[in-house]
Amino acid sequence: MVRGLGADRVTVRPARVRCARCSKTQVLLPTALQVRRADTTEVIGTALVHKANGLGYRRIAERLDRPVSTVRRWLRRVPPEHLHWMYTQGCERLATYAADAFSRIRNTRNPLHPTLTMLAAAAFHARERFGFEDPPWTLIGMYTRGRLLAPTPRRLKAVPRGIRMPASSRQHADRAFNVTTTPSPCRRKL
Repeated sequence: MVRGLGADRVTVRPARVRCARCSKTQVLLPTALQVRRADTTEVIGTALVHKANGLGYRRIAERLDRPVSTVRRWLRRVPPEHLHWMYTQGCERLATYAADAFSRIRNTRNPLHPTLTMLAAAAFHARERFGFEDPPWTLIGMYTRGRLLAPTPRRLKAVPRGIRMPASSRQHADRAFNVTTTPSPCRRKL
């Protein structure tokens, strides 16, 4: 069960598939959902739009009827590197659908605003050009590959096996090593 906007609840049973190449199983989520989140893409996206328009996390939490800590965590999961990645995803899609639309998008001091505008413009033009009936946030979820929010630092960095960290530094495991994980051969082409 995943929370939608307001009191809406979305019941989902994700599909599980097996990779023909490596025989590992993968869970396929609909693009209306975000990886490891209890709220839909629409809810998280709406929180990001409110942030881009200048609201603080407490007022956003109040408007969305979500815990303050949850909204604060969402907003922290949009670092500059991730914003740049999302902006690039939106640019690539928009260039494919309507290259002339770039001239109408204004940049602002808040980097979140043009990023969300780029993704929204790509979703709008995809719906217009191809007749998609999916909601815009579902298309944005597809463009961001289910990563409207960046993964947590613990998921980005791994502690190498066989290395035991001192007890005093275990709570800072994500800062102790800078070893990035590589995707399996099946997922590298995404």
